[in-house]
Amino acid sequence: MPSETERPIPMSSTLTLSIDGMTCASSVARVEKAIAQVPGVEQVAVNLATEAATVTSGGAAPATAVAQAIVDAGYVVGCEDI
Repeated sequence: MPSETERPIPMSSTLTLSIDGMTCASSVARVEKAIAQVPGVEQVAVNLATEAATVTSGGAAPATAVAQAIVDAGYVVGCEDI
């Protein structure tokens, strides 16, 4: 077993996806909740004005899983994002 100093430091990654179809704060909450349920997602922030979601993960949440969560919530992910 590696010592405390030999353990790898987990790397976080940030992903930004554009989202079409959000119209109100309720839409934002729905998208944030859907993304937050994806395994590996550590933090999510959805902005209605910019129509984008910024997702931070420990490297375990693939972009396709996040995009699918958005689609499953009833919204469209920008084509250039996936």
